[in-house]
Amino acid sequence: MTLWGSSCLRLLCKLRARVSALPSLPTGRDPLNLSRITRSQPQGDRTVKSAVETLNPTRVRLTVEVPFEELKASLDAAYKKINQQVTVKGFRQGKIPARVIDQRFGRGAVLEEAVNDALPKFYTEAINEAELNPLGQPEVDITELKDGELLAFTAEVDIRPTLEIPDYSGIEVTVDSVEVTDEDIEKSIEQLRDRFATTAPVERAAAEGDIVTVDLEAKVDGEVLEDGVAKGVDYTIGSGQLLDGIDEAVTGLEAGGTATFTSELKGGSAEGKEAEVKVDVTAVKSRELPELDDDFAQLASEFDTLEELRADSRKRLERMKKFDQATQAQEKVLDELIKLVEVPMPEKLLEDEVNTRKHNLEHHQLGQMGLDLAKYLEIQGKSAEEFDAELKEQAEKGIKTQFILDEIVNKEKVSVGQDELTEHLMRRAQSSGMSPDQFAQAVVEGGQVPMLVGEVARGKALATVVEAATVKDASGEVISLDDEDEETAEAATEVVEAAEGTTEA
Repeated sequence: MTLWGSSCLRLLCKLRARVSALPSLPTGRDPLNLSRITRSQPQGDRTVKSAVETLNPTRVRLTVEVPFEELKASLDAAYKKINQQVTVKGFRQGKIPARVIDQRFGRGAVLEEAVNDALPKFYTEAINEAELNPLGQPEVDITELKDGELLAFTAEVDIRPTLEIPDYSGIEVTVDSVEVTDEDIEKSIEQLRDRFATTAPVERAAAEGDIVTVDLEAKVDGEVLEDGVAKGVDYTIGSGQLLDGIDEAVTGLEAGGTATFTSELKGGSAEGKEAEVKVDVTAVKSRELPELDDDFAQLASEFDTLEELRADSRKRLERMKKFDQATQAQEKVLDELIKLVEVPMPEKLLEDEVNTRKHNLEHHQLGQMGLDLAKYLEIQGKSAEEFDAELKEQAEKGIKTQFILDEIVNKEKVSVGQDELTEHLMRRAQSSGMSPDQFAQAVVEGGQVPMLVGEVARGKALATVVEAATVKDASGEVISLDDEDEETAEAATEVVEAAEGTTEA
């Protein structure tokens, strides 16, 4: 349950009549043989006592005893708050004596308000005193509340497990070689050339690669569908971007030609049904590619000659392949690192992470694509059980990644500079579709700056591990990935985000 809120108030209401009868907390030998750390927080001649029971490597139970004198500030605040909310004949609002509030509204109401106000403070003090790293909200139970004597409560909460990071310098992985062939360059030039293609009407039969303008009419069971009519649609024959069967239907037709074919509808009111589709070709246009010469280089780039354009394409492709190589190395090193470290898994945290990922997929990513989960699973060819198993595996990897890399951040004393944080913020802003200023404002207002710092720090920690590991290409040659290199660091951060499930969809 949530520590402070309506749940806690309801709990206090239920306990009010019986808490004073509860026995004192047990002392002496732990009957469950659980490890217990008892600490005291001196407060003058009074003492707040707290104890920690380790339930398992990722969950603890705190037991806190608070002398009633420590509730004075919260009791004063409770009387003041109630004073502002109620009226009593004969007294000005805000000036009602405490004894009158007790008589008219009950001491129990004051205690509820005071304890609800005090719990966060004493819980936080107990967490800090025990040097714990809690995960999520605790489950709180008021075990004793004696007016004028004692407040006692327990709080169960998941904590970060203590990890032993072994020597990771022995990790060895193999990645693809960085090789840019002449064919790669020509393919890149052809893609650029295709962007500058022009179209011209032709008076001949349509062929593959031509652009046809068509009108479509779909019928199911002899009836034209309300959403089955489209006019003036441009389609490139062979692109596969419309209905199955349309390529064969329009190939060989001239402007004014008509054909009919059957196809399974991929969307709309009759999705999944077989439809009879009539297609009318209203125009045929050919695509004309520019000549590969110096004029094209000047048109498509800042270079004067085609050879200069080719040389630039080679450099660009090499940078891309080196980035891909670095990403591949970091993914493989991360997988090997996870295998090396034993990570106890907090079950509640895992459950929450699985639910969060599933919710984001269903209500954000799939929603933007016009799909629901059932349709997505059908497209993926997966059962619900297979999907749930994969989602759990991904969530476990994300949690382990964060725990392990955070431990390495502390061990290696990794720090994040302002420039690194700014660069990361700019990239995240771009992927979110927001301006840097808008994204930065949202991050600050949402208190998410530590989250971004953590992402960068974990990326740097992974880059440190990769630098210590042995990375070879397909030919067996050892390659060096400098963890200070900007692109290497960026690739590492992206790998971490992908593993943790924080990458933008």
